[in-house]
Amino acid sequence: MSEVKDTITVHLNVEITTQSLKTIVENAKKKAGRDENGIYRIDTADKVSEMVSRFLLEKDFESYVKK
Repeated sequence: MSEVKDTITVHLNVEITTQSLKTIVENAKKKAGRDENGIYRIDTADKVSEMVSRFLLEKDFESYVKK
């Protein structure tokens, strides 16, 4: 079972490559699929936030900032 961390949401600008953003959007669309009108109903900005947050937790950002 994974450890629960005390976290907060921080709104900021993060610089990523255009290819990373394209890949996140493509994968999010594949997972969400289209609705009955053929429209994707997914907030890709939320997906970017989820991906960056998960990466920071998995790569132990907390230890990095303590250096």
